[in-house]
Amino acid sequence: MDNTQIEKIISEYNNASSANFGGLSPAQLHEIIHNPLGETSKVKFHDEIDDATLDKLPFFRIAEEFLKILARDKSIKLTPLGALPKKIMVELYEHQFLPDKSIESGLVKLSKEADCISIQAVRYTCEIAKLVKKVKGKLSLTKKGESYLINNNRSDLFKLLFVSYAHGFNWSVNDGYPEEPIGQYGYLFSIFLLLKFGNKQTNTKFYSTKYLNVFHNFLLLFSDGYSTAEEKFDDCYTIRTFERFTDWFGFTHLNRARIILDSKTDKLVTNPVISKVFYVK
Repeated sequence: MDNTQIEKIISEYNNASSANFGGLSPAQLHEIIHNPLGETSKVKFHDEIDDATLDKLPFFRIAEEFLKILARDKSIKLTPLGALPKKIMVELYEHQFLPDKSIESGLVKLSKEADCISIQAVRYTCEIAKLVKKVKGKLSLTKKGESYLINNNRSDLFKLLFVSYAHGFNWSVNDGYPEEPIGQYGYLFSIFLLLKFGNKQTNTKFYSTKYLNVFHNFLLLFSDGYSTAEEKFDDCYTIRTFERFTDWFGFTHLNRARIILDSKTDKLVTNPVISKVFYVK
């Protein structure tokens, strides 16, 4: 077999769709993982995202209100531990963009930043995006942050916040699972799967299985114990990818009625806004 024939076989393999990859070819999967949202990525942002869509994206709306508070107050004095003060947390939470189950049930009283991890994640994402700066124990807007507000450039602001959360924020910080980027690495593959299959309510294991088909080494981070390694992986993936990513951004609705690690009861469906934010090229 000569080099030309070998190259032809390799090319055919790289460009053939695979059921294990949700219908993507190995070449397309490579671009989604290593060049997410780039020019050659199969999944891309729409050029413009309209205001009606942006208004339905909770994480983005919290960030907008946070930036507006900073514009209004000029700066926010952080607590001695470097956290947002209770007054600001309460003001942001009262918009009810992302109600917290523990707070809503009365189990937790909102008194500090760590009581509401979604708002805390917004704060750090804004810092990662360089919209906000911390100087001498105070937070204030950067010139970049001021520019987005002055120009009312909401579509580009959303894209910046999304990319900053997806690439810069450490998704493992709020759970007890391994620090490795389970769910975060190759996150756009999960978005692709949601765009393709998410219009019908589906068990979350459908998605975690397809993700594990690609990133199978992540399973080695878990061991059997009170539940199986695969059940722990499923839970970790579901928390990071759906509960604290696509749900926070308004792309999905996750129904978790279970008490124990039993992914068979977790149901997921996409919200229509996901197709107004992304498209499959």
